[in-house]
Amino acid sequence: MVDTTPIPPQPGAGATPPAAADLPSPDALKDQARRLRQELDKSGTKISHAKALELVAHQLGYRDWNTLSAASAASAAEAVRRHNQTQLQIGDRVAGTYLGQAFNGEVLAVQRMGGGHVRVTLHFDSPVDVVRFDSFSAFRQRVSCTLDEELTAPARTSDGRPHMRIERRLPS
Repeated sequence: MVDTTPIPPQPGAGATPPAAADLPSPDALKDQARRLRQELDKSGTKISHAKALELVAHQLGYRDWNTLSAASAASAAEAVRRHNQTQLQIGDRVAGTYLGQAFNGEVLAVQRMGGGHVRVTLHFDSPVDVVRFDSFSAFRQRVSCTLDEELTAPARTSDGRPHMRIERRLPS
């Protein structure tokens, strides 16, 4: 005889996980699991913290805690990237380093590129010497550079330093 008992749905099955941008931070999800565990404990059901994390993941439509945690961390990183890049606008005053030398300058152009990169053109307040040689100098005051989501150039000098890093915004 064949068993025709229906198989119960897996936790979270059929649920559509929220868009990554809508996910709380990993710490907020851990707090949610802690509160769930405390509420279940009050009603006499004891579960481990790991089980509470898995229940939160299933409740949000994810296969397991590791998948939810990774999606949440990616969402947080994307939020930082969007914040950094959307805040960088023409006319902003910024400070950072270019080829290892400090600069203050103004953003002249911003072009969004794929993969979370942005191309910027800056005009430095004071020209920067781009040559590290005692008997020769080459000064630049206007430069263009591709930056990643942390506003750091993926291109590196021979000693491993990024070509450019925007470290902070200056008051206008």
